[in-house]
Amino acid sequence: MRFKIGCRLAYQTESPVPFVFNIEAQRFEGQRIEREDLVLSPDVPIDRWTSEDAGNRYFRITPPAGPFTLDYSAIVEVTPSLGDAGAVKEIPIGRLPLPALRHLFPSRYCQSDRLERFALSTFGAIEPGYARVNAICNWIYEYVTYEGGVSDAMTSAFDIVTLRAGVCRDFAHLGISLCRALGIPARYVSAYAFRLQPPDFHAVFEAFLEGPAGPDWYIFDPTRMADPAGLVRIGIGHDAAEVAFCTAFGPMVSEKPEVWIEALEPAADPTVHAVRPEAGG
Repeated sequence: MRFKIGCRLAYQTESPVPFVFNIEAQRFEGQRIEREDLVLSPDVPIDRWTSEDAGNRYFRITPPAGPFTLDYSAIVEVTPSLGDAGAVKEIPIGRLPLPALRHLFPSRYCQSDRLERFALSTFGAIEPGYARVNAICNWIYEYVTYEGGVSDAMTSAFDIVTLRAGVCRDFAHLGISLCRALGIPARYVSAYAFRLQPPDFHAVFEAFLEGPAGPDWYIFDPTRMADPAGLVRIGIGHDAAEVAFCTAFGPMVSEKPEVWIEALEPAADPTVHAVRPEAGG
């Protein structure tokens, strides 16, 4: 499918403040950028860096004091690999590719070590594989309320088990943590998400499982708010700390981001499950 995506970000500063952004679509085998435009006002020099392990496209700017806006747009073709979910199994830790092992470790927002007992008692008896990860997503969807203003930038997956409310990043962090606690590598994904209402940057997660074609990363969205075949990926990481869409190194005031995604051809079946080809460790 082909999508038109974009965002408009606006800020106000009282002095020059360095910003690091991660809002541009990734490039990998299953996602091709046909064209893209980035307009800064005022126009300032850009320093760019693409992470070798994940393919995240970061750029840094330091606008002068005053108002600043960023407009990004792109046309992206996404080609998800679709498969039989019932044939997707877990991979014993002793057979995992070494680069995938690091996605088993606890991270800042995903304290899988503190959730191991809960994960085993709740999901340990479920058949290992896609079905168990999907059961984790079903539990999160049923028992955690999607609600803004309850969590904040310091809220972790362990907190969400108690709060039972949060937003997409909290849902993703909890899914990642429960997978890791069960020995399933999992990582955070930021994306433009088709059919998400209201439009915004979205967070989902990937679990490393084995299908008929071999090991791969499988997309899961415990919010059930977006089309899994209509995700245009921005960044991947251990958790949200690695793929924030904006990090400002100084005081600033921001307006609410404007985010959009439009299908340029008939949408795919929203019931299918997308598989992401490996784009690094």
